[in-house]
Amino acid sequence: MPDGQFRTTHWSVVMAAQDDDSTGASRAMEVLCRAYWYPLYAFVRRRGYDTEDAQDLTQEFFFRVLQRDFLRHVAREKGKFRTFLLASVNNFLVSEWHRGQAAKRGGGQRIFSLDEMQAEERYANEPAAPGTPEQLYDQKWALTAIEQAMDELQSEFRASGKPEHFNRFKPFLSTRGDDAEYEKAGAPLGLNAGAFAVAVHRFRRRYAQVLRNVVAQTVSGPDQIEEELRFLAQALQ
Repeated sequence: MPDGQFRTTHWSVVMAAQDDDSTGASRAMEVLCRAYWYPLYAFVRRRGYDTEDAQDLTQEFFFRVLQRDFLRHVAREKGKFRTFLLASVNNFLVSEWHRGQAAKRGGGQRIFSLDEMQAEERYANEPAAPGTPEQLYDQKWALTAIEQAMDELQSEFRASGKPEHFNRFKPFLSTRGDDAEYEKAGAPLGLNAGAFAVAVHRFRRRYAQVLRNVVAQTVSGPDQIEEELRFLAQALQ
C-alpha cells in the first residue's frame, strides 16, 4: 500500500471519532480488540496476576475500552493502537484494580467473548525465559499481526481454489530452497523448479503486501507503517 494510497483504517476511524454517536468508531475498535486481545492477556498474566484475575481484568478492560465515553477520549489521542492499548491497560491496572474495584468489574457484562480456556492454554506454553511483561506483549503483538496476515493470505488461496498452493509455498516464505527442494514441492502442483521459484517469489511479495495492510489497520497514518513493520521484526528477534 503506497503512502499515497493509504485508506481509512480501523485505528484511523477510531481516532477520527468526535462524539459518542460514532458507531463506526465503536465497530472499528471492537475489530481491533478482537484481534489483539491475547497479547494484552499475556501481559496481564506476566504482571503476576493469576488465571482468574487475569481473565476478569482482561474482560473488564475491554468492556471499558468499548464504551462510547472511552472512545470519545481516544479520538484525541495520537499514535498507534499497540502503544495506546498498553498505556491504557497499565492505567487501568493501577487506577481500578488497586482501588479494590474487582467486585464491580463490568457487572458481569461481556462485550464479546474471549476464549479464556484457549488464552490460558496459550499462556501455559509461553517460555519461562526472563523478560518483562512489556517484552512479552510486544512479541505476542508481532506474532498476532503475522498470524492475521497469514490467515488472510490463506483465505485468498482458498477463495481462488488453490489451498494446496498455499501449503506448498508457506514453508519457503522465509527460507530459500534449492532446485531439488523446489522440484519436489512443485511436482504435485505441476510446477518445475523454475516455475515454483517464481511462484514463491510472488507469494512472498503478496504476503508482504498483506502484512503491510494488517499493520496499516493499527496506525493513524501512512508515515507510521514502515516504523511499525520494523517494530514487528525487532520484537521477534
